[in-house]
Amino acid sequence: MGYTITGYMQKFLFTPLFRLLLLTIVFAGLFASCGSRQNLVYFSDLPDTVAYKVAMGEVEEPTVQPNDVLRIMVNSLNPETNRLFNTGTIQSVEESRYSTSSEGNVGQQGYLVNADGFISFPVLGQVQVEGLTRDQVRQKMVTLVSEYVKDPIINVRFTNFRVTVVGEVRNPSTFQVPTERINIIEALGLAGDMTEFGKRDNVLLIREIDGERTMVRLNLNDKDALNSPYFYLRQNDVIYVEPSRYRDPSGDRALRIVTAVFAGLTTLGLFLQRIL
Repeated sequence: MGYTITGYMQKFLFTPLFRLLLLTIVFAGLFASCGSRQNLVYFSDLPDTVAYKVAMGEVEEPTVQPNDVLRIMVNSLNPETNRLFNTGTIQSVEESRYSTSSEGNVGQQGYLVNADGFISFPVLGQVQVEGLTRDQVRQKMVTLVSEYVKDPIINVRFTNFRVTVVGEVRNPSTFQVPTERINIIEALGLAGDMTEFGKRDNVLLIREIDGERTMVRLNLNDKDALNSPYFYLRQNDVIYVEPSRYRDPSGDRALRIVTAVFAGLTTLGLFLQRIL
């Protein structure tokens, strides 16, 4: 007796071969999904122990680069001398008491490092600061200002220490870093972390220093990234998080396909049982 097309389909749906094929598809989808979720975990290769300890490498201090802005404040026992260095003007005590204008307060506004690596500082004139760390700039300024002021106290800060995070993050933006110390995980945290579509194993860091642009890719699924010389950021670093190829995690996509196929085959089987 011959079978109709419907009869052949019904016969196939209840064979051991079909059941084996269905189980294979389901398990393949589940394994793909697990692989995708593992990619969403930072440093997923860390051992499952209570505490994992590793020696921290020396964190290199950021150095002053052209176009940086430095806030340099001079303090001493002489108020008039302080105003001279911090504002570029001399005021009497009475004038300063009634003055509300901040015009000329270059110390608060900051000193722009020019293309040759110099700042223009009141009284001292041109001072070379490029390539120096913040503390080295402070020590140099103490030495120079001490020729005019006894025992000066000088504070130096970067006013442009900021990092930019763009790409597959929830809040792409440029962030000011008042502590002047931040690592790549903290920067991603400021940006609301990566979305589920961000490639954690291929994060691009763009850094400009000494007239050169360096581009480095970091794998944040790998614990070795913690010891990378690029784990801690410098002023004006840019972090770019690439999207996955289809802007869709492969594992979740595979699981949805398997679920749709399974639901379709189940519906077809029930339909055939009713009409036959």
